[in-house]
This record gives sequence, structure tokens and C-alpha cells, in this order.
Amino acid sequence: MAEIVVLGAGLGGTLQAFELLAQLRAEDHLTVLGLGSTFHFVPSNPWVAVGWRERADIEVDLAKVMARKHVTYRPEGARRVLPAENRVELNNGNSIAYDYLVVATGPDLAFDEIPGLGPDGFTQSICHVDHAVRARAAFDALCADPGPVVIGAVQGASCFGPAYEFALILDTALRRKKLRDRVPMTFVTAEPYIGHLGLDGVGDTRGVLESEFRDRHIKWITSARVTGAAAGRLAVEEVGADGAVARTHELPFAFSMMLPAFRGIGAVRGVAGLVNPRGFVLIDRHQRNPTYRNVFAVGVCVAIPPVGPTPVPVGVPKTGFMIESMVTATARNIGALLRGREPGAEATWNAVCLADFGDGGIAFVAQPQIPPRNVNWAGKGKWVHLAKVGFEKYFLHKVRNGESEPFYERFLLNQLDITKIRKAG
Repeated sequence: MAEIVVLGAGLGGTLQAFELLAQLRAEDHLTVLGLGSTFHFVPSNPWVAVGWRERADIEVDLAKVMARKHVTYRPEGARRVLPAENRVELNNGNSIAYDYLVVATGPDLAFDEIPGLGPDGFTQSICHVDHAVRARAAFDALCADPGPVVIGAVQGASCFGPAYEFALILDTALRRKKLRDRVPMTFVTAEPYIGHLGLDGVGDTRGVLESEFRDRHIKWITSARVTGAAAGRLAVEEVGADGAVARTHELPFAFSMMLPAFRGIGAVRGVAGLVNPRGFVLIDRHQRNPTYRNVFAVGVCVAIPPVGPTPVPVGVPKTGFMIESMVTATARNIGALLRGREPGAEATWNAVCLADFGDGGIAFVAQPQIPPRNVNWAGKGKWVHLAKVGFEKYFLHKVRNGESEPFYERFLLNQLDITKIRKAG
């Protein structure tokens, strides 16, 4: 008998549990460690923030789902991973031993690295549904008393797509309310150019997104280093190609949403041999830690080097399709180990993404995600919005039913005929 523990119950951890079930022997046991018992669909958070969704629409009682699948679910959260002892210490003081551990925690949100940043400071966030609910209240206040808006992602961020999504969804929401003419908008990003996305662009994301911003009268500042936030003010340094500060900006705002940098969660940060200095888990091509060979990792918590040097630090995103491929490889590799075989499965690390703008959107395909690529394509249209709405319904239905399948691959590649939808849109 083997005890397999999945640490984390977000997108990566939930999918990991479902896919592991098919790989376990009858005598093996699976435990999922979450922080609370509610799963929420993170890609829908921008819609919650402008009132297009309620939090209940995008949440799932994961404890009930796991019980139906005969998976032990622990909602206490982890205090510390102790890989030399093959156990995880929980927040309530208890601990759980494991034979195999999959770290799927997602990131710690490093708001504290910039004074005044984040929901406990002066800017909003859409990284968690709790944040999105608070952003909704701030959005309502903006609509009652319109003023300047600043949206973007700070230095060290590795998740830029949601910042673009939210800027353009916000633009759409304000236009529908006939308030857009009273709300100047500025996009602030650590990226060296609009549409870089931490990937050095995909297809013509630079041209598509710059054009979209021009059409919607959204100004931008790139290679931006945010130095602090205060009530109604964001301090920004614009960095030149030589790394020197070229300009400084003090941007007024009535509403601001800035995505933070990510780091590994406290339970793993600083564990020698397990993580890098930033706290992201080190893995080999089989998602396996080189030091602790019974520890695997998937998702945003995984260490991936940047695609190249930039004037301001920019991380690499881990998209849903990419995470799913990590999950599948990990499940197969643990299944092999349980049967006395060596791991052989490798994640594809491709990116197939839909970014919604509320009245349209952009889709891009990067195969592989890190350049050079075999496929490098981006396109836009109303069909992207329709596809993202459809995917939300599809994904939440599958999670509520505890169904194990490659969600992104099945929906986006097998069920979604992009050519037909583009023509229809």
C-alpha cells in the first residue's frame, strides 16, 4: 500500500487528484490537502469583479466531490513540508506521512514586496475569488464616482493574461454603463512591450493588443517598476533598455488592479534541495524533484526560468493547458513507480489560451510554450468570448461531477472547431 498526498486543491491539485485515481492500485490511498474546502474557477474572477458572475456561480464544494470519489480531503492547509521525513505538517499541528507527494499549491501572492500594494493596501486583485468580491465593491464605487483607472502587473509577475483581460473587460463594462468617457485608463506592466506575456509574445500578440488598446483609448507604460501605492496614487519607474530609470510617473487612480509577483508558499519556501531561492519547486523533465525523488510538482509552484533578459524582471506564466499536461505526466509517472517502473512521461508544456475582453477576445496557441515554437499563432474575435463562457460551464460541470479527463485538450482541441467559430463570429 502507498500513501499519495496532493498538496493543493486549486486547478492543478484538483485535476491531479482526479487523474491519479486512474493510476492507483486497489490498495493505495489518496489524500488531498487544501486550505478550506471550496474550489473556485480562477479564470472567472475578472467577471466576478465587474458583477457578471457571483462567487457562488464559480465555486464547488470540493470536500463533497472528493468524498464521492473516495479521496480523503483535509481542509487544514499545510504549515511545512518536511521531505527528508516524508511528511507534511498541517496548520493544526498534526502531520500526514506520504510515500509520494505532489506539490500543487499555486503561488504565494507577494503583495508585501511593494508598499501599499494589494487588497489590504490600496490596489485591487483578481487572483482569488475573495479579492474579486472586494474588487466588485471598488468597481461599484468607481461607477458611482468615476475617475482614472490603472490596471497592470508589477515587476516579477508571471501572469499577465488576466491583467489584459481585466483591463478590457473593465472597458467593456464601463462602456455598457455609458461611463467610459469619464474614466481615463492606463495599463502599467513590467513587460518590455505590450503582448510580451512573459513568453516573448505569441504570434502577433503585440500588434493585436496594442491595436486593441489604441481602439479603446487605453494608454500604456511598459518596462515599468512599481515602487509603491498610496491612496489614489501609484508610483512607477519606467526603465530603459540599459536598466536605468528613464522616467518616473505618479499615476492618480480612482480604481487600480495590479497583479503581484508570485513566490512559493511558506510551507515550501526555504526547503533546501526542494525549491529555488524564490520558493518555486525544482523539477526534472518528469515533474520530479532531483533531490527528493518521491516528490513531484505541477502548476504555478514549479520553477521555470524566464525566456530571456528584460529591463524589468518578468516571469513565465503557467497556463491551464500547460498545467494539465504536467498533471497527466505526473499521474502516469507515479503510476509507473507504484508498479516498479521508472517514470517516462513528460509534459508537453504547450499553451492554448482564451483571453476574454467581454465583447470579444484573443486566442493564442504556442507549441511549445517556450520559444522557439512549432506553432506560433494568435487571433481575435467575438468567438473567443463565446468559447470562454462555454469552457467555464464545461469545466465547472466536470469538477462538480469529479470527472477525470484532459479538460483543456478535450474542450479546446477536440470539441472547439476554431475555424467555424471564427467564421460565425
